[in-house]
Amino acid sequence: MIHRSKAPLRIGLAGGGTDVSPYSDMFGGAILNATISLSAYASIEPIKENKIIVEALDRNEKQTFDFNTVLPIDGTLDLLKGVYNRVQKQFGLPSNGFRLSTFVDAPAGSGLGTSSTLVVAILGAFVEMLKLPLGDYDIAHLAYEIERYDLGLEGGRQDQYAATFGGVNFMEFYEKDKVIVNPLRIRSQYMNELANNLVLYFTATSRESATIIKEQVKNVTNKNEKSIEAMHQLKEQAKMMKETLLQGKLNEFGQILDYGFQQKRKMAANISNSAIEEIYEAAKKAGATGGKISGAGGGGFMIFYCPGNSNYEVKKALLTFGGEIKNYTFTKYGLSSWSI
Repeated sequence: MIHRSKAPLRIGLAGGGTDVSPYSDMFGGAILNATISLSAYASIEPIKENKIIVEALDRNEKQTFDFNTVLPIDGTLDLLKGVYNRVQKQFGLPSNGFRLSTFVDAPAGSGLGTSSTLVVAILGAFVEMLKLPLGDYDIAHLAYEIERYDLGLEGGRQDQYAATFGGVNFMEFYEKDKVIVNPLRIRSQYMNELANNLVLYFTATSRESATIIKEQVKNVTNKNEKSIEAMHQLKEQAKMMKETLLQGKLNEFGQILDYGFQQKRKMAANISNSAIEEIYEAAKKAGATGGKISGAGGGGFMIFYCPGNSNYEVKKALLTFGGEIKNYTFTKYGLSSWSI
């Protein structure tokens, strides 16, 4: 029997970065995000050999180990091995070999929450195989702990919860890892119009988010007033955008995105760069009223709000930079698992 799972990637719409400690611990964070029709997938297949095979099919990476309680964290397939190590330690595993295979619809470092979503998907496959009594909050928090504490990876909290819960969510973040997920019931015509007008563009570059996040953390720790005030404004941006979306005032959406982009630049030095600025200005000149970098910044995906029928001209302008327009739809569902 094969145990499978899938979890959706997400677009961060507003408040990005306020879910990162110590800011969220000190001031409380708020983020608005929405999951999309790009996913991370995981499969666990029992095998006859007493081996553990881990493989990322999209990256052509594969490692094989004797059946053991701890797999080495050595820079290759660490997310897969990190989840296995935690599940083995906390819940135990059947004493037979298996193959763990993964695939992600977007490259690592793209800003759509790929790493955290993959961890959630892998956890989902183990939960399905072992029939673990874990709810959505349990899975999301466990995924967060594996990334941040077990593997020592820098980052925030929104991605694990977006991937697990799915849909459009206004999330609040507090000290002691407390997270509150508020699902939003948005009228279908508003979401259809948003999907029509919101262009998702891959810059054809990936970035190492940890470096940017480290600087962000340092700025808060050192009480950098400019950076902290920018994060305060991003938190308010998330609240403004939530109300705008609930009320269907999409004509204000682009301006709120643009305001957030101006604030995001102030959080850390490498969030934007000359290439991103050139792309951003070209999109606005072609008709976009605002946009943002998805994720920590520095590259990866960008989104642009294009009212009316301006998305066609904006797409033309963006394609001159050598990147790729990614088609997507918004999704209502989060992590799902099954066996066959």
